[in-house]
Amino acid sequence: MKEVILMIKNIAVLGAGTMGLSVAENFAIYGYKVNLFDINQKQLDLARDVIKKDLKLLKQEDLLEGRSISDVLNNIQYFTDMKAAVKACDFITESIPENLELKQNTFKSLDDICPPETIFASNTSTLRLNDMMLLVSESRKKQMMITHYYNPAHIMPIVELSNFENLSEDVYKEIEQLFISINKQPVKIKKDVSGLVANRIQMALAREVFSIIENDIADPADVEKALKFGPAFRYATTGQLEVSDMGGLDIWKISSDNLLPDLSNGLETNALLTEKVQNGKLGVKSGEGFFKYDEEVIERERFKKRLIHQLKASKFYM
Repeated sequence: MKEVILMIKNIAVLGAGTMGLSVAENFAIYGYKVNLFDINQKQLDLARDVIKKDLKLLKQEDLLEGRSISDVLNNIQYFTDMKAAVKACDFITESIPENLELKQNTFKSLDDICPPETIFASNTSTLRLNDMMLLVSESRKKQMMITHYYNPAHIMPIVELSNFENLSEDVYKEIEQLFISINKQPVKIKKDVSGLVANRIQMALAREVFSIIENDIADPADVEKALKFGPAFRYATTGQLEVSDMGGLDIWKISSDNLLPDLSNGLETNALLTEKVQNGKLGVKSGEGFFKYDEEVIERERFKKRLIHQLKASKFYM
């Protein structure tokens, strides 16, 4: 395979919300210079505080690999002026709200501002790339892609990378190497479909989980236990296709014939989920969803710690 010489040095991240700040943090940890942009100065101040807390936790867990917190923090600059944030960057990724018109106009502005060689990316998993790049030049379309992370982006190893017909193969290889350089596990997506791959799998699983609870087959805590210590326990090290091979495809054929007719095939949001949203039971952010929660910051810290422990374990099977 032809060796890819990585030319990307300076990165801009648009949007300092939950995903954007985490993406910026991830690149900064591995030595990249990152400009984090948001129209709201208060959001940037909050992002700076969250990143500091994240880095302290990573340091405690020995995951900064010899890097100091101050060195990582010095790799990030904060901007409320988008032109100033992006003008000298080689790679720009947006994590702004999932509004198609907003993304189209943002990419159009970037196309007008940035040099022709700058690569543009979106963190979306719900909007189509062809729609988002409607207003950019034809030449820029060859350098636009989706780079979809899982939350929290600085911990979760996966990144889904689009490799659709618009994209130059050289650009794809360069971005793939960029993510390998920050210890990501790139997943190449060949078709422009909603949800890409990981979210489509997750949504199929969630549909059945919600249905089981709605039909009172098991209590929420037991459904969680069944998943964590059953399928998910294997999935951490072994994907579905290998699990099928290990069990025997003949056995999986019989199981599919027996179970699939009885599983949920709903095409709308589960009624139980809709009811909880209507009642303001939104999960950690409201203090109650399927479970009750303590203070949100504490709960999210616990969540990140569990993921960090899994990240450490994953080094044995990557």
